[in-house]
Order: sequence, then C-alpha cells, then structure tokens
Amino acid sequence: MGEMASSPESNLRERRTRGAHLTGIGPAAWRLGIPAGPAGQYRLAQLDDYGRLPRSAFPWRPPLTLSLRGRASAANLPGTWGFGLWNDPFGLAFVKGGGLRLPSLPDAAWFFFASPSNYLSLRDDLPASGALAATFRSPGWPAHLYLLGTPALPLILWRRAARWLRARARRLVQQDAAALQLNPSEWHAYRLDWCSDNAVFRLDGQIVLETEISPRGPLGLVLWVDNQYAAWTPDGHLAYGTLANPDSAWIEIEGLQVHAS
Repeated sequence: MGEMASSPESNLRERRTRGAHLTGIGPAAWRLGIPAGPAGQYRLAQLDDYGRLPRSAFPWRPPLTLSLRGRASAANLPGTWGFGLWNDPFGLAFVKGGGLRLPSLPDAAWFFFASPSNYLSLRDDLPASGALAATFRSPGWPAHLYLLGTPALPLILWRRAARWLRARARRLVQQDAAALQLNPSEWHAYRLDWCSDNAVFRLDGQIVLETEISPRGPLGLVLWVDNQYAAWTPDGHLAYGTLANPDSAWIEIEGLQVHAS
C-alpha cells in the first residue's frame, strides 16, 4: 500500500467540561480552551478519534508521520496539555457494540507539557515534567489480566510499598523522554515519525528525541488541554488532583496531518 496523507479532522470528536470551548479556526486548525477556575474542579478541552472504540479498533498503526504547528496561551499552564498518540489506558469506557474498555498499561508517543506539580516518569533519569517528547511501551497483555493486580492497589498508599510498586512498574513499562528547549507560547512545528521499532521527534525541523522504545499499536490521536496533575515520585509519594488556573488557558493547533503507509 502506498503512502496516504490526510487530515484526520473528520474523525475527531469533542470532549469538554462546562465552560471549555473547541473552536475551528481554519482547515485542520482549532483553539482548545478551558476557563479560569479554582482547584478541585476538573476542566478539559479535548479532541480525539477513538471515542467508544475498543482498543483493538483504534485507528493508527505504524509506520506513520504526525505533524502540526502549535502554541499555548502561556509558557506555563497549570495542568497538562499536548498532542500525539496513545492507547487511552487509564479510563473505563463502554464501547460500541457492547462491552467495557478496561484500564491498561500505557502505550504512547507524544509531545507532552506538564506543570511542575506533575511527576510523570517511572525512571529517575528522565525528565518528569515540563515540555517533553516522550514514549511509553507496555507488554501487549489482555487488559483483563491487569485486574489480577487490583487487590494490591491499596498498598500504593503506603510510601514504602509505593516505592516497591514503582520499581516493579518500571520493569513492565519501558519509556524514554527528552526535555524540549522552547517557549511553548510561540508557534512551533512538531513532527513525530512512528515506526514499529523506533520513534523520532522533531521540533522546528530538528531531531529532539530518537528512541527504540516505540509504543505498540493500534493507538488513537489526542489533542488536549486540562488542569489535572499526577505525580508518582522516586520516594514513593503519590499525588493526583486538579490545579487552579487564575487565567483561562488555551492551545492552538494548525496544519494537522497524518501520513500513513
């Protein structure tokens, strides 16, 4: 099959909380925004193309190239935002045709921006917040097998046990990441080349991460901004919640394209 270039905008669906907005600003271009508000209230604006699909039906497999231009309303937004490909591992969803999509371990390749309250690395030698190019690769086990570990979850609230579980998780979930040197409030060109055995990230035409830790497919496309944070630190501290954002926050995306073989 030859290479196919496309804008996937016709398959993208909105997810947003009250007061959030998603506005088309041109062909394959959007502004995604959340309102100002206090901590304790979740705010999200998201576009994705996997909705209620089972993970086996997520639309993207390697090899492909994802490219776009993007900017944010400020250099540091409380919470997280970004764009890329992932397997939506943490949530439950009722899928089309019946059945339930269970939580799983993460597979992802994306440009990810996380405020300092986040600590999103299982490895101590990788950046865990800030502006990142990052990948995760997990074993391709059926999701229901992870339910066998559910009885151990309360242990994560005990600091010593949380450190031990984090070390075990590091053996299951491979990851790689690189910190990006940029001002995210300015326009930049982002590109991800995803193959089955490697992933290459480019910022404004320059390679910023080349890694053999490539996620398993199929994956879904996601673009989002929210006020959420999560942290699992090397000393076993676990934290999760939502942050105050005194000002409204938005990201703009333009020129979104996927080139798939």
